[in-house]
Amino acid sequence: MIGLLRFLFFNGLVRLVTLVVLGLNVRHRERLPSSGPAILVANHNSHLDTLVLMTLLPARLLSRLQPVAADDYFLRNRPLAWFAREIIGILPIRRDQPVRCGDPLAPLETALAAGRILILFPEGTRGEPERLSRFKKGVAYLAERHPDIPVIPIYLHGLGKALPRGEALLVPFFCDVYVGKRLTWSDGRLAYMRGLESAMQALAAEGSFPQWE
Repeated sequence: MIGLLRFLFFNGLVRLVTLVVLGLNVRHRERLPSSGPAILVANHNSHLDTLVLMTLLPARLLSRLQPVAADDYFLRNRPLAWFAREIIGILPIRRDQPVRCGDPLAPLETALAAGRILILFPEGTRGEPERLSRFKKGVAYLAERHPDIPVIPIYLHGLGKALPRGEALLVPFFCDVYVGKRLTWSDGRLAYMRGLESAMQALAAEGSFPQWE
């Protein structure tokens, strides 16, 4: 039953919204993974980000998609927590977990070992529309441990205006998605993060978007 509800939600409601209401324009779709394991890394401005990213891949991969999010956000509301985990497929992690409690990346590694496609937002939280914040290094640790797993940067534009942070009303707005080339592990985490940030900035520049007012 859960699998059916998830299928109907994404392949009915969410795809309808992204195609009709948002007028989504996807560039370089061929760079998306055709199977797992893989890691999609994107900027984060809106609750729509996760839903849009999950509709970029074929419906046959829906059961393998797992967005990663901090579990403390969903603990505030039990119905929301159920919907996030069961329907959206959120993989919750503890961002305040001390080292003595275990490896905070262990759930992500388990998911990758099972062939899942993870969705990560290295900014950690939703920022200002179309403004990149500093990335956290968790993705570099994963890339270091699994250098053969593709890490694909994706730049999202317009979603922060269609559904801004703190707003509940969806505004029809043309949105763009730019899919980057696979990143390869380089010499050290710092160099890797610089490469990721450069790749994301290059994708943002590719659209030649004007500054938001």
